[in-house]
Amino acid sequence: MGAYTLLTLLAMVLVVLYELLIARTGIFRTGSYWIAMAIVGFFQVLVDGWLTKASSPIVNYNSDVFSGIRVFFHSPLEDFGFGFALVTLTMVVWDQLGRRATQSVELNDKNVVPDSEAVSESEA
Repeated sequence: MGAYTLLTLLAMVLVVLYELLIARTGIFRTGSYWIAMAIVGFFQVLVDGWLTKASSPIVNYNSDVFSGIRVFFHSPLEDFGFGFALVTLTMVVWDQLGRRATQSVELNDKNVVPDSEAVSESEA
């Protein structure tokens, strides 16, 4: 097994474990995640296919570092696994950061006295 294959599998497993055991955003259960992955996958097929096409490749892979399995216009299979890991990790972290920001705002809002209460207290 080549280094690119091994690193791709490792990245995929680590990202899935991170989501399931640490982040727990529930992203794999959302339709928006799978729609985003389909969009990314579609464009990845086009771009990766253009970069690695058999007739005149722009990018050449050393056959010793990957599985040798090519799909969609001669693209290495590992490119799609790596793309999955990269995009999924980005979306998970984005979701986590968004939740932290929302929680921070909610905590700050709890410490603020609404104007209507402040006025009635000062008048009393």
